Amino acid sequence: MVIRRLVGRWQGVVLSLIGLVATIWLGLTGQLALYIHPRYFVFTVIMAVIAGVLALAAFALVPGANDAPDGGHTHAGDAHAHEHDGDDAHRSRWGWLRPAGSVLTIIAAVVALLILPPSTLTTATVAQRDLNGSASALTLKTPALPGKGDYSSFTVRDWASLLRSGAGQDFFADKTATVTGFISADTTDPNLFFVTRFVVTCCAVDAQPIGVPVYHPGWQNDFKTDSWVTVTSSFHANPNAASREAIVLMPDSIKPTTQPAQPYVY
Repeated sequence: MVIRRLVGRWQGVVLSLIGLVATIWLGLTGQLALYIHPRYFVFTVIMAVIAGVLALAAFALVPGANDAPDGGHTHAGDAHAHEHDGDDAHRSRWGWLRPAGSVLTIIAAVVALLILPPSTLTTATVAQRDLNGSASALTLKTPALPGKGDYSSFTVRDWASLLRSGAGQDFFADKTATVTGFISADTTDPNLFFVTRFVVTCCAVDAQPIGVPVYHPGWQNDFKTDSWVTVTSSFHANPNAASREAIVLMPDSIKPTTQPAQPYVY
C-alpha cells in the first residue's frame, strides 16, 4: 500500500522531470536540433528550466495520502466496512499491478530519453511523406543565382528547388553540384536514388524530405539506404525516359561520409 501511494503520488512529477532533464541535456549538448528548429533553442531551454523548478516544488507542496483529514479514514461504520472485506482482499492481491506498471513506465522513459542516443529521421519517414512534394519546403527559400556562376555553396535544398522550378537541361548543362545527404531509393526506378535531407520548419514532426536524383545503376551493391554520401557531378538527361525525374546527377564515383553534426536543413 505504501509503494502504491508513493508511485501514485510521484509518477507524473518524475516523468515530467525526466522529460525536462532530457530537454536541457539535449540543449547543452547541441542535439536539440534533432527535434526542433534552432531558433527555438533558447525559448525551449528556458521554459524547461522553469518547468523543472515547478516540478521540484511539487515534491514539497503536493499532499500525500497520509496528509488527508483523519488519516484518510472514513466513518461509515464498522458494520459497513466489514461488508467490503472480501473486495479489499481481492484488490490487495492485484494491487501490485498498478505500481509495477508505473515503475516500468518510468524505467522506459529513462531508457528512451536519457540512455538511448537521439537519432535522426530516416527513409522510414521518407516513405510516409512525399519526397520533394512539399511546396513550402522547396519554394519558400528559392536560392539566389550567383552572379559569377559559383554554385559550391548550394545545398540539397537549393538544387532540389531549382529542379522543381522546371528549369530545362540548358540551364543545368554547365553546372556541377556537390551534395551531401542520406540515400533513399526511388520507388519506380531501381537505377535511381536520392541524396536526401529533411527540411525542418518548426520541429521534426513537420520535417519534409527533399532530395536530388542520382542515376547510378547497381547502387544497391555498394550502398545501403540511410547511408550518408557526398556526390559531385554535373547534370544530365535521365537515360530512363519513362522516369518522372527528367534531369539527374550521373557521378563517376560516390564518396561515403558520416552524418554531419547538423543533418537537417532550414
